[in-house]
Order: sequence, then C-alpha cells, then structure tokens
Amino acid sequence: MIDHVSICVRDLNAAARFYEAVLGTIGYRKLRDGPGSVGFGKLYPDFWINLRPAMAPLSSDSGAHVAVRAPTAHAVTAFHAAALAQGGKCDGAPGHRPEYTADYYAAFIRDLDGNRVEAVTFLKSPA
Repeated sequence: MIDHVSICVRDLNAAARFYEAVLGTIGYRKLRDGPGSVGFGKLYPDFWINLRPAMAPLSSDSGAHVAVRAPTAHAVTAFHAAALAQGGKCDGAPGHRPEYTADYYAAFIRDLDGNRVEAVTFLKSPA
C-alpha cells in the first residue's frame, strides 16, 4: 500500500496555490507547509509538492502520473475545472472510461510544471 506521493515543482508558492484550489475539490487541504515542501491531505499529508527550482518543465510524454481518489463524478469534474481555471492543461476530460473498468470515471490534468495528475472515482452500478 502506498502511504504518500511527492511531485517536483519549480515554484512552490504558485504550485501550492494551484493545488489548494484543485485538491480542495476532492476534500484535500494544505496540512504542512515547510521551506521546500507542502503536504496536502484529508487527515495527514499524503500528496506532497517539493521545490526543485532548476527542474525543466516535463514533456507531455513523461509517462509518470499520480491518481487521487475523488468521492463522486461531480468532484472529478470540479477537479478538472479547477485545474484549468488555475492555469493547468487538460490531459483527458472528465468521463467514463470503461476500457479501464466498467465503473471507472476520471479526468486527467497537467499542472503548471507538466506533472500528470488524475482524479478518479468509481461509479455505483444500479442494483
């Protein structure tokens, strides 16, 4: 089981503002704020951003991505909209993705540095 993930950013303050807005849509908040990192989570920080000012922007084919669980399809859509409003880029609009599993609903974004982050929920099937 994974306890936490970290991604690198070039501007910690800008990235913290971005992620406060974006992760806030799925119930996360800023829980730790240090000189070189910021931790977000619900009960404890499980999503970290770490300052790497010399890092080059990531290419669109970097291959790495982080997925965060959203409580509802509405939250997935809000996550995507907030990312775009904060200057992020769409890397997959909100939608049902039956090619993954029958109940998979997700959206993919690129943050200000090109990190690929997904919000995912699992739709409830009618009984």
